[in-house]
Amino acid sequence: MHNEKHSPLLKVSMTALALLVAPLPLYAQENAAEASQGTQEKLNVDAADQQAPGTTKTTDEASTGKNDGQKVDAVTQPATSLVPSTATWDSFHGQLNAQKYSPLTQITADNVNKLTKVWEFHTGDVSDGKGDTPATVWSATPIFANETLYIGTPFDRLIALDPGTGKEKWHYDTKSSRKALTQPVLKNRGVSYWQAKNPVAGQACQKIVYMGNVDGHLYALDADSGKPCSGFADNGVLNINQWNTLNAKYPLSILQPPTVVGNHLLIGWAGKDWAYAEAPPGTVFSINAQTGEREWTFDAIPAEIRQRTGTANVWTHMSADEANGLVYLPVSSPSPNYWGGNRVAPIPLATSTTALDINTGKVVWSRQWVHHDVWDYDINSAPTLMDITVDGKQIPALIQATKQGFLFVVNRLTGEDVWPIEERPVPQGDGSVQGEVLSPTQPFPTKPAPLLDQSKKPEIWKLADAVGAGQCSRLWDKLSYEGMYTPPTTKGEGALTYPDSAGGVQWGGVAFDPKKQIAIVNTSHIVQYLKLYSREDYKKADKGSGNESGFAPQEGAPYGMRLMVANNWLGMPCWQPPFGEIVALDMHTGDVKWRRPVGASQQYGFFMPESWGSPTIGGPAVTAGGVVFIGASMDAKVRAYSVDSGEELWSDQVEAPAVANPSIYEYKGRQYVAFVAGGNTILKDQVGDQVVVYALPE
Repeated sequence: MHNEKHSPLLKVSMTALALLVAPLPLYAQENAAEASQGTQEKLNVDAADQQAPGTTKTTDEASTGKNDGQKVDAVTQPATSLVPSTATWDSFHGQLNAQKYSPLTQITADNVNKLTKVWEFHTGDVSDGKGDTPATVWSATPIFANETLYIGTPFDRLIALDPGTGKEKWHYDTKSSRKALTQPVLKNRGVSYWQAKNPVAGQACQKIVYMGNVDGHLYALDADSGKPCSGFADNGVLNINQWNTLNAKYPLSILQPPTVVGNHLLIGWAGKDWAYAEAPPGTVFSINAQTGEREWTFDAIPAEIRQRTGTANVWTHMSADEANGLVYLPVSSPSPNYWGGNRVAPIPLATSTTALDINTGKVVWSRQWVHHDVWDYDINSAPTLMDITVDGKQIPALIQATKQGFLFVVNRLTGEDVWPIEERPVPQGDGSVQGEVLSPTQPFPTKPAPLLDQSKKPEIWKLADAVGAGQCSRLWDKLSYEGMYTPPTTKGEGALTYPDSAGGVQWGGVAFDPKKQIAIVNTSHIVQYLKLYSREDYKKADKGSGNESGFAPQEGAPYGMRLMVANNWLGMPCWQPPFGEIVALDMHTGDVKWRRPVGASQQYGFFMPESWGSPTIGGPAVTAGGVVFIGASMDAKVRAYSVDSGEELWSDQVEAPAVANPSIYEYKGRQYVAFVAGGNTILKDQVGDQVVVYALPE
């Protein structure tokens, strides 16, 4: 379904005898629904013939991938340069193109080792989950706009800070209920910023910051004063749940801040994963930025089957090409996640990248990356837009990273391949799951190569196997595995899943240096195993669930499910390290420029060798000074790497894992790098409330 999943990723422990890696909590996603069958490679829809925004002409045409060659007017405009001319960081990924790129050059690869902490701020909004308040997960990118740094907190407060000193300017408390209604934790990914094209001096709400909450409410505040915008919706509060009318099993949680494109607010939502076969359909809402009025909606699921499935929502941020009038949706999978017998008809817009006309919501083109998704492989990060030169030709491109470790590169105006994307046969399972109709093929990119080795069953880590007295080897023998896309089964211990629903690449997405045409992406290497249980067997087997791992009912489906990380009795991962890497790609050729383990696995004060790497949550940022900044790792360090070589140039210890994307900005002539160190219990039980900001000595 679609929430941010919180399956345990990687936790590490230490015995008195040796360094040992312990529970690798797995990381799933915010909203992962399951997609539908359909073998089409590309859907290019004429807006004029659509039945409604977000629907295709006919189911038959969508499933066969027919392309009438027609496009809305937006794609006929010439591509324009995406290289930013200013040093703002006013959206979740830095810029609407999701490049996470700063043109600033004050901090360089030569001097970044002199970086110093210049200020920090503690919100006080933090919980370890041991009391009545659920644990906090803080993934908010600090937004630099209006000469201010804006943050949202897991207690649903919005805070404005002086970007040079960290002094609080104002704060606003939404007084939201501190209940984990759709997520196992309290979560916040920050705020969005909008301003009028020509702000009127002295008039309120010419500049607005927005933040949502788990209850499905969106708050609009004056960016200068922090007071609610009375002209927006109901005195500054928009209730998204007023439109939650079909299969309304839970509120539409607004955990990801809206994507602001011109005067449009694009709002997706997060739900409750793995719980229901029938769930709210994944509507995306376009809202007027000043009034809160609904402009158009997009639904990935065809109307005729919405009632018996759900989700296929957008729970992460979106990206946009404003010059060409396009917004790009990373669409998740339909419900339930691990059985698709209720949705065997094609749902071609699920588990896709879909380009919409920003003014109408009509589909311009769509590429489905998983047909009939029964692996929870929802598309979980905004595609990164880029202008690249391939074989001497400039191409307006985008790159879509996936949980499978794939990087699909297509023309962002048409959806056509940059490097060939092939439909290849995939495993069809053992026939033990009733009602299932699997897709015979799936899309595979030929370039760039997959970030994870999907060609064989992951090799067993000999250290973990020895500590477990052969436990890992015995588990491997009991798990079915036919390679990528091995489907769920009811037999034995289940099916080994690698890459798994934890990713691969997560919501931090791909950073891009437009000058050097180098893409930077971090990836986690996690192995899970999955088993389906009949309803009767599920009642006997259900032993509860942890943070998005363990048992889940898939209520309304004939099967419940169990998803586990492949660990030994001590919690050591059964597969070989590294457990996480950072990779640089030359986008002229699609080839790897360099790759290296990122971070260190750590728990209880003990650090594992950095050659083992760490699973990561959160993404990188890159600068014209030749530096990559990233937190993301479980050792609660923030780091800088060389764009050119991958060499680690600088690091610092912060309060908790910095699972938010960093921000890079210039204020009064000085370049700053800001991290939120809030932690995520998926990585380990270390949470924080720290905003920490670095600069070169004056």
